[in-house]
Amino acid sequence: MRPGRAPSDGESLRHVAVPYDSDEAFLRLTVPRVRPALAEGRRVLVITCATKLSLLRDALGPDAGRVDGRVSTSWYGHPYRTLAAYHEYTRDRRTLVVCEPSWEGRSERDIREPIRYESVLNAALHAAALTMLCLYDVRRAPESALDFGPVSHPLLLGAEGESASSRFVEPHELVLHGDRAPLPDPDGDARTVPFTARELRRLRRIVGDYARAAGMDSDLVTSLVISVSEIAANSIEHGAGYGTITMWVGDGELICEIADPGGFLDDPLPGYIPPEPGSPRGYGLWISRQLCDLVQLRHEGGVLRVRLHLAMGS
Repeated sequence: MRPGRAPSDGESLRHVAVPYDSDEAFLRLTVPRVRPALAEGRRVLVITCATKLSLLRDALGPDAGRVDGRVSTSWYGHPYRTLAAYHEYTRDRRTLVVCEPSWEGRSERDIREPIRYESVLNAALHAAALTMLCLYDVRRAPESALDFGPVSHPLLLGAEGESASSRFVEPHELVLHGDRAPLPDPDGDARTVPFTARELRRLRRIVGDYARAAGMDSDLVTSLVISVSEIAANSIEHGAGYGTITMWVGDGELICEIADPGGFLDDPLPGYIPPEPGSPRGYGLWISRQLCDLVQLRHEGGVLRVRLHLAMGS
C-alpha cells in the first residue's frame, strides 16, 4: 500500500447531485459533509469558483488547511482529461469530492459532453472509495444540465437529506440529443485517403502534412496524428484490416473521420473507461478521447465511423 493511503473497506462510489439556490445553501449542504470526512481521515477535494472556495474556507476555519481546493475553470477544461484526473486522484484513497463545473460561455456541445461525463463516472469510478457531491447552482447552471442531474446521479441531496433518484439511468443506456442522428456530411473540400497495415507510416505523414498546411498549431498536430494512428491501427487489427480517412476543416476545427468497413462496437462505453493496467487492448479510443476535443462514433451500413474533432489552436 502506498504511504498515506487507506484501504477502501469495501466502499464504492456514492455519486450525489446537489442542487442549491444560494451561497447559504451551498454552505449548509457542504460543510456538514466536509467536516466528518476530514475527521475520518479522508482526502477532501473541493472544486468550484474562487468565491465559493473562499466562503468554504471561512466556514471551516482551522480545518480549511486540510482541504484541497481547485478552481473549476482549470479543473474542468476537458471532460475526459478530468475523468482521468479523478482516476488518479482517488486511486486507493478514501476521498470526498465536492465539485461544480463552470458553465459560462459553453456551447450546446460543450454542455452535452460534461453531462455525458457525469453519467460515465458511475461506471468509471464505481469501485472507488469515493463520495462525490456534484453541485448545481440553479441560478446559473444551464437548464439541460439541471434536467439531467437526476438522470446521471443515483442519489440526490436536498434539505431533507439524501434520496434515491427515480430518474437515474445507467451510463450505457444514456441517450442525449443528437446521439443517434446521422453525422453531417464532410465539407466539400474534404480529402479522403485509403489505408492498409502497410501504409500506417504514410498515413501519419499525410495527416500531419494536411494539419500543418491547414494552419493547426504544431503541438496539436502531434495529438491529432497519434489519435488517427491509434484508431486506424484498431481498424487494421480488429476490423476489416483496411479503411479510409477523410479530413476537412470547419468551424475552427480539423475533423478526421476513420471509416472501417469491418468494424463493430462491442463495448457499451467505448473509450470512456481507462484500460486495466497491463491490458493489451482498449487504448485507442481512450487515448483519442484524451487528446481530441470530441470523438463521435456511428455504425451504419456495416461501416464503423470514428470522427475526431480537434481545434486548430491560436
